[in-house]
Amino acid sequence: MRASGPLDAESILSATEDVLRRHGPAKATVVDVGKELGVSHAAVYKHFPSKAALREAVSRRWLNRDRDALAAIAGDTEIPPPQRLRSWLAALLASKRAKAHDDPELFAAYKLLVTENSVAAIDHVADLLGQLELILTDGMAGGSFRRADPAQTAQAVFTATTRFHHPGLAAAWTEPGIEQELDVICALLLDGLR
Repeated sequence: MRASGPLDAESILSATEDVLRRHGPAKATVVDVGKELGVSHAAVYKHFPSKAALREAVSRRWLNRDRDALAAIAGDTEIPPPQRLRSWLAALLASKRAKAHDDPELFAAYKLLVTENSVAAIDHVADLLGQLELILTDGMAGGSFRRADPAQTAQAVFTATTRFHHPGLAAAWTEPGIEQELDVICALLLDGLR
């Protein structure tokens, strides 16, 4: 992938994804990204001040690919909040499982970022918690869920479902019956929220 026009952040991020897929997060370098684009690594550093900043930007871009689909479920007021919560959690599992299976090298980079407490990973979790809070707030306002602090309740639901979305537990996402296990957890959560 050679730069066809002026070098910009998007072309650098696309090239970085390609390099990460080929070499993995441990071996990919900024020099490799520059070679992929047909520019010097110094040209890459003009857009991203460090390898860590570049890795953060790639991870943020990659994580945000499914954000809109999840946000659409969270914000769909035509769906009753209990059903919306169940659908959102199922979509989150499907999204994470697809990322781990379909793009293992970038998933490995994300996993690495999670262990480093990266801003991209922290922002991703905050966004997911905000979506959960929206569903719970709607449910509390409409009487589907008992009144409680929506932010604390969102955190509790997120923690209770860690097995289905934490990258460190990705091996479990392909186990037979994982969807049924999520259904059981959802039933328990919904009973507790009513």
